[in-house]
Amino acid sequence: MRVGSERINNEVYKQRRDIWWDETAPLNLLQTAVNPARVGYFRRLIAEELCLPVERMSVLEVGCGGGILCEEIARLGFGSVMGVDPAPEALEIARAHAASSQLKINYVLGTGESLPVATGAMDAVFCCDVLEHVRDLRQVLSEISRVLKPGGHFFYDTLNRTLVSKLVAIKIWQDWEMFAFMPKDLHVWEMFIQPKELLEHLAATGFENMGNTGIAPSAHPLVLLYQLRLLKLGRLGMREMGARLGLRES
Repeated sequence: MRVGSERINNEVYKQRRDIWWDETAPLNLLQTAVNPARVGYFRRLIAEELCLPVERMSVLEVGCGGGILCEEIARLGFGSVMGVDPAPEALEIARAHAASSQLKINYVLGTGESLPVATGAMDAVFCCDVLEHVRDLRQVLSEISRVLKPGGHFFYDTLNRTLVSKLVAIKIWQDWEMFAFMPKDLHVWEMFIQPKELLEHLAATGFENMGNTGIAPSAHPLVLLYQLRLLKLGRLGMREMGARLGLRES
């Protein structure tokens, strides 16, 4: 068990109400703020650097939640797309939204520690905003390695354990009432992963690192604090807040 895993609030993802696509919900920031930066990075890697034949590839997202990233993955043109998540409530929302978006995605109940996928079945695996939540990081990476074909690709993002991430993602987003808009213990700082630690885990589970990049807001920190205060006061919507974060590769 990882330090802090006894405090992590993964139950928040099991709500029956839509906490993903509802533009007033905090997790909708994944769609408006995070997806543009990370999907842009993934798209460039896939199309320009790796030149992958996506139309002939099977792809899996581990920890798909309500489908916010999975739908973007499907739009990249992969031959088949599968999403796995341990929360049946999130999968129900994901299925309904995929149907309304006319996207063919196979959503399956399962955990990252024991993926319901055959060995060597996938050409690519995505795991985003998930690794900092799992209780057995090495086991999840081992399972991802298992289901990938030889030469397959693993795309991920996660939170770095730094003093800045503790201030922003924990104190400002969750703890300090003046700004907080995320559920308590949605993230636990001790479970954030430094790059050197992640690379050690990846190497131990059969991966070869092909590159890393960061993501950071383009706006000045004081401007972002002011905007978070406006959000807290109800004078700024969640969708607009996501756009103003202006996340970019760093």
